[in-house]
Amino acid sequence: MKLTALLNSALIIASIAFIPRIAGAQTANINNGGEQINTDVNSNALRKNPTDANYLQPFNTAFLAYQGYLKNQGIPSGSALISEYQIGNLTAKDVVQAAVRANKLSAQVLNDQSYLNAVESQLTSFSNTNDLSE
Repeated sequence: MKLTALLNSALIIASIAFIPRIAGAQTANINNGGEQINTDVNSNALRKNPTDANYLQPFNTAFLAYQGYLKNQGIPSGSALISEYQIGNLTAKDVVQAAVRANKLSAQVLNDQSYLNAVESQLTSFSNTNDLSE
């Protein structure tokens, strides 16, 4: 159990170094002629699937919320995020919807139950790590 908490903590801390790139991921804009006019897309945070304009890994989506990058979409950050998740006022779907509204994810992800489950797993992981640190 302590090893899991240690690994989760290490993963969270290591991810802090990548958050500027994750938060900077943008959806490519396509004009009516079909050519790209904005190619400012972070390939490290995106899947190599050309049908997805923007894709963050589930951990990155949860971590964006944790770090406060989804506050403008109504998602609390840090311990408030964890608390709201633990008492059931916030779900993984709420976080994913906020990421979609923030143009960090394609709306198609809302229909991907495995993605939602993975975000839920990350939120649970954050909760478990927070419980052990108190």
